[in-house]
Amino acid sequence: MIIQASHRLDRVQEYWFSSKLQEVNALEQMGKQIINLGIGNPDMPPSPGTVLALCRQATEQATHGYQPYRGLSLLRTAMANWYHRIYGVSFNPNSEVLPLIGSKEGIFHISMAFLNPGDRVLVPDPGYASYGGAARMAGAEPVAYDLLEENQWLPDLDALDKVEGVKIMWINYPHMPTGALAHSADFARIVAWARKKRILICHDNPYSLILNETKPLSIFQIPGAERCCLELNSLSKSHNMAGWRLGMVTGRSDYISTILTVKSNVDSGMFLPIQHAGVEALNNPQSWHEDQNDRYRRRREQVYRMMDAMGFSYQRDAAGMFVWGKAPDSVKDVAQYLDGILYETGVFITPGHIFGKNGERYARVSTCAPVAKILRAAEKIETYMNSTPQLATAHL
Repeated sequence: MIIQASHRLDRVQEYWFSSKLQEVNALEQMGKQIINLGIGNPDMPPSPGTVLALCRQATEQATHGYQPYRGLSLLRTAMANWYHRIYGVSFNPNSEVLPLIGSKEGIFHISMAFLNPGDRVLVPDPGYASYGGAARMAGAEPVAYDLLEENQWLPDLDALDKVEGVKIMWINYPHMPTGALAHSADFARIVAWARKKRILICHDNPYSLILNETKPLSIFQIPGAERCCLELNSLSKSHNMAGWRLGMVTGRSDYISTILTVKSNVDSGMFLPIQHAGVEALNNPQSWHEDQNDRYRRRREQVYRMMDAMGFSYQRDAAGMFVWGKAPDSVKDVAQYLDGILYETGVFITPGHIFGKNGERYARVSTCAPVAKILRAAEKIETYMNSTPQLATAHL
């Protein structure tokens, strides 16, 4: 007897990177050297104090049991203090902060906590695929809203006024994949619109400390945001702790309690040493973050060189750990073009179409590799371009 999969999976596909990385791994097994600039997987370590805190706590005898679903009070307090220091926003650590096993977990928990079958969810295009995937898993209907370069990748709220039946809207600034920034006035317009429409705004905010030359922003800096907003944050990118799975959701206490109802039925708490390490990481000195950004800046310059070799245009004032570039008109199919580069040069770059239809003319390049490796990738692409005069039409 074959047991059939749940019908909810009829509307959910395997994550694109899950299948694409299998293809990349197959090339490596065939002996091809791959330079992976496709994913935002931080290659630098956390701060030494963070690692030391993990190791020290892991040797304690009473460390390895179940932990509170809400996380340690010490960790929640560190998160609240970090929010106040970075964003100037105050939260009650006992009721308005909830540690997560990564903010991706929070996307699912929020969706399960607030959505009913038939509810509509506004998701950005281009944007993170998990917003729509989590909505579908909850039985809701994701509705893509356009983010366009000519609008600085910001939502057109007048156009969205016409969309009915919306319960949640996902936003994400600094934006992934484009690196676009939203300013206080943009957040204020979104909050006012959401309150008028009675919509819950979920702001996914993991990139505000990376190559952001402006003051880091939280949507909770906007008066009235606490009535209609939640905000996710993460230590994955900003603190080089992607594999540690440590994030947070902040917001009013009744919203947090609703999310906890879901979370407490899914996991059994977070490993205690990781929580102590998180406390240490959240107290990293500003100099540590400045050093990380200096490294990312040097890497980004080599990515610009790669983009120039391919004839892609890009914005130099974008934030985050990616460079988002638009293909020249001579490239008719960006995904096919980038596959050609992968198979001929061994450089893996992410096509923008995986983030939505508005990303079809774009590519995203990660800076999560040492300067020497990105330089080598740029050189390989330059050589490939120079040796293939017909390249403008080879992958059309």
